[in-house]
Amino acid sequence: MAEIADVVVAGGGVIGTAIAWRAAAAGLDVVLVDPDEGDAASLVAAGMLAPASEALFGEGALLRLNLLAVRRFGSFAAELEEAAGQQVGLRREGTLAVAYDPSDHAALIRLTAFRRSAGLAAEELDSRACRRLEPFLAPDVHGGVLFADDWSVDNRRYAAVLREAARAAKVRYIRDRVLEVRLSHGRARGVQLAGGGDVGAAHVVVAAGCWSGAVGGLPDALRTVVRPVKGQLLRLRHPAGVPHVIGHTIRAIVRGTDVYLVPRADGELIVGATQEERGPDQTVTAGAVHDLLHDAMSVLPVTSELILAETCAGLRPGTPDNGPVVGRCGPAGLLLATGHYRNGILMAVALLAGQFAAPEWEPFTPQRFTGLDGSR
Repeated sequence: MAEIADVVVAGGGVIGTAIAWRAAAAGLDVVLVDPDEGDAASLVAAGMLAPASEALFGEGALLRLNLLAVRRFGSFAAELEEAAGQQVGLRREGTLAVAYDPSDHAALIRLTAFRRSAGLAAEELDSRACRRLEPFLAPDVHGGVLFADDWSVDNRRYAAVLREAARAAKVRYIRDRVLEVRLSHGRARGVQLAGGGDVGAAHVVVAAGCWSGAVGGLPDALRTVVRPVKGQLLRLRHPAGVPHVIGHTIRAIVRGTDVYLVPRADGELIVGATQEERGPDQTVTAGAVHDLLHDAMSVLPVTSELILAETCAGLRPGTPDNGPVVGRCGPAGLLLATGHYRNGILMAVALLAGQFAAPEWEPFTPQRFTGLDGSR
């Protein structure tokens, strides 16, 4: 007998799970379908909530959307923690962006001028001031900028708390993959599962990350919009009894290459991350591990004394303009929420019911790729 629900969500990463939780908390009967509980990207992210230190030239609309999301994240996290009875590991110390040499410093200052022009808080620091904030920085770090409004969250803890909140709200999980959206008379009627079953529902949300385009029933123009972008990162751990070596997230430019180090309350330190156009490959390579460790040790030499606890690789859902694809698409009752690339954890909060009308979302509807009226 087929499952019946009000809403079926395809994809159990932080985006799909956040949508499922909020829909269930609003009183809807929700089924979430995912073969691996969304492990492709959510569990190998760094968890940075960093609209200021990640703002880039030409991405003004994305910056405004990220700022909207981070403004709402505090209350969202508090509500989530109350619902699940667990902490998400939110940190508010800010990001210290540092440069390894004069050329790197010049590039950082150019970016800082742009970020200030967008109204972002940024405090320029000389080398000595950087080391007062983070004493273990290398003495030849040339200078830096403090972005005090950036936050971070423990991505694995956050994903687990979201799942717990969803279960507490009676979201039903199906360990399977959505093969296609069932359509009838111009609207979505549910989904067919790869395992042979189906789920009937008046509303379908496709939030399957980089695999979203594989779901049948999406408009053809959207099937190839989202692609996998490989990211490799490292998880380091402090030896027992050794104090934490940094208190802020550190972003560094080392001879033109970006590296970040994100501390966790439990003593872990995340080092990342590569950005590789290699399709669905999730292998960890020796070269990536070497490069990440080399760049991390260039700015934070004490990194060499930490325990290499894990190497991992994940697939971010990338789009041609680096922006998400969120909103109604094609048949009535069908919504798409994917393409969040580096910003999935940050944007989960902005996908709450009723917030799609916020003007910050207007540049990121599926219609920028299909040209169709999203109300159809």
